[in-house]
Amino acid sequence: IAPSGPPPADAAPAAADPLAEAPPSGPGAASAAGATPAAEASEFQALRDQHLRLAADYDNFRKRTAKERAETWVRAQAELVARLADALDDLSRFAHVDPAATDAKTIHDGVDLVERKMWKELAALGVTRIDGTGVPFDPNVHEAVTMQPAGGPEQDHTVGQVLQAGYKLGEMLLRPARVIVLTWQGA
Repeated sequence: IAPSGPPPADAAPAAADPLAEAPPSGPGAASAAGATPAAEASEFQALRDQHLRLAADYDNFRKRTAKERAETWVRAQAELVARLADALDDLSRFAHVDPAATDAKTIHDGVDLVERKMWKELAALGVTRIDGTGVPFDPNVHEAVTMQPAGGPEQDHTVGQVLQAGYKLGEMLLRPARVIVLTWQGA
């Protein structure tokens, strides 16, 4: 049962009436409170200056980040070229070899060495080659050029031949592998 009578002296005061008028606040508060037009103009000018400073800061930030992004892109390209420079030098040496003085096996071995050197650097950057045959056809990494009949139902919708290898950089597809897809026609 709730006690009746006046509240004790140490009790918290009752909450203010939420419907009672609150004093005005915000940009129009000065005029409602009876401020002078000069004070209003001064407040407006201060807010305008603050807005212009913020807009200029944002514009400077936007320009700075665009410049940093462009510089990062140039640095990344330079790093890639630096990584591939040795392999490109080796390739250049083989391009200027006298074919009459060098046998075909030596040239083949040299080109194979250059290819391995390039793949070592590309693999270090996260580049992978998509060139598997006998794997299920995946439209996310393969581009079907044509179809050929499969030898059995287990080969249905698998890659029969890779016409041009594809490449990925991490999880990003750089170029899909162009493939011939095997399809089972039934017996």
